[in-house]
Amino acid sequence: MDDDWRRDRIGSALRGANPTVLRRLEAGFAVMGDVQFLPGYALLLVDDPAVQRLSQLSRTRRTAFLSGMDRLGEAVERVCARLDPAFRRVNLEILGNTDPYLHAHVWPRYDWEPPGLAGRPVWLYPPARWSDGRHALAPRHDVLREAIGAELDRSARPDARP
Repeated sequence: MDDDWRRDRIGSALRGANPTVLRRLEAGFAVMGDVQFLPGYALLLVDDPAVQRLSQLSRTRRTAFLSGMDRLGEAVERVCARLDPAFRRVNLEILGNTDPYLHAHVWPRYDWEPPGLAGRPVWLYPPARWSDGRHALAPRHDVLREAIGAELDRSARPDARP
C-alpha cells in the first residue's frame, strides 16, 4: 500500500485517497485508527488542515465538530458493545500534542485489558503495542469498519433514535 496519504491525512481524505476514512461528517472525517490493539479505535479529523485548535473554528463549525465526535463515539460504542461482551466504555479525547491539526480520539475500552492499564489513559500502553504489526489496521478489521460506518449512516437519518 502506498503510504503517501499518511503524510497528509486530511488532504488525502479531501481527495478521496485516505483508506482509513469511514465517512465524511459535517466538519470532518471519521477514520479508523492505524492501530487496533483496542478494536474499534477511531478518530475524527477536522476537514481543514490549517485548523489546529477547537477555538479556531467558528461556533457553528465547533458545534458541528463536537457533534461529529459524539456521533463517532456513539457508533464505536454501539458496534463494540455488539461485537465484544467485554466492552466497557468509550473514551473521547482532543489532545493535539503530536499532530498539528485538530482531531479527536475515540478509544473503546474493554474488561480484558491488562491489569494496571484498564483504568488508565491509553497513552500509557507500552510503545510495542503501538508499533506491533499484529495490531495494525488491516483487512481483518473490515467487519468492524463496515459496522461503524453503518452506525454513522444510521445516526445521520432524521428519524435516528439513541
